[in-house]
Amino acid sequence: MTLEDLQDEEILNNHIYSNMKENYYWSDDLSCEFYVEAAKKGFITTSMYHNNQFVLLPEIQFDYAVLDFNDIKVSKKVKKLIQENNYILDISQNFEKVLEQINAYHPNSWLTEEYCNILNNIKINSSLYQNFNLISIELYEKNDKKLISGEIGYQIGSIYTSLSGFTTKNKKYNNWGKLQLVLLNDYLKTNGFKMWNLGHPQLQYKVDLGAKIYNRKEFLELWNKNK
Repeated sequence: MTLEDLQDEEILNNHIYSNMKENYYWSDDLSCEFYVEAAKKGFITTSMYHNNQFVLLPEIQFDYAVLDFNDIKVSKKVKKLIQENNYILDISQNFEKVLEQINAYHPNSWLTEEYCNILNNIKINSSLYQNFNLISIELYEKNDKKLISGEIGYQIGSIYTSLSGFTTKNKKYNNWGKLQLVLLNDYLKTNGFKMWNLGHPQLQYKVDLGAKIYNRKEFLELWNKNK
């Protein structure tokens, strides 16, 4: 896949979006421009090595988990953590630290050094990319400002898309990952977002959180309405 493919509406509509036999594509274009354009067109891009060559792996999924902010389900354990109020939620204060923690939590994942370099370059040159904003969500313990849970994602228009996240495995912080998601939902709702794209629907926690599953056609209609 090339940047030109992403910018060609005929190719997108007639050969990619409508092709329900394929969801993954690959590209050797490692430019920030390609990554941002793929995101704007509804792809969630990961990465892989193909014949020992690093390539990007844009995916236009068959199905998506999307959360309506008013549908959020909050467990009793998370409600208790909220009442205890021993946390601080920050947005995009330490993007690189969150990347580091995600890599430690998911070793040998698609979030490789090359992939992180692309994200960091986009972040550094954010003013060059209109209607695209990389975001880190950071949940700290209030007492010592220890980073307990977090994720990275991006904003396009009024849509937030989750990419990957982590939570501390220490039992002391059980349910802090769920707490982070609930607090993020509140943040998005309060700050004018209209849609939360959680990506793949197969992970049970997304449905437990209140997400609904949309097929590709339904998702793209929502996407184009809100981006």
